[in-house]
Amino acid sequence: MKIFISDSAFDDLEKIKEYYEEQEVSHIGHNFVVQIIEHIETLVDNPKIGRMVPEFNSDKIRELIHVPFRVVYILEMKAIHVVRVWRSERLLKLPESSNDDEI
Repeated sequence: MKIFISDSAFDDLEKIKEYYEEQEVSHIGHNFVVQIIEHIETLVDNPKIGRMVPEFNSDKIRELIHVPFRVVYILEMKAIHVVRVWRSERLLKLPESSNDDEI
């Protein structure tokens, strides 16, 4: 199983780091990003570990909860596409299209 991460998810991770840098606790942002990526990597062996996203009620659109973030991904037969990493209180809207990079 391959994992791809969309430009929008990369941007989300960058924004997480930037936010904590602005709060002058950059180590917290760095740690969150590292831990989120490690959490994403567990999907290789356990692609259905995430729950179905309530807003979509589709078995293909799933999320890992990494408090306080939601890591939203699309599950396909041979690939996982991470599309967003958002604060858990935000409502989800998936991007229309995205370029993927393998992680």
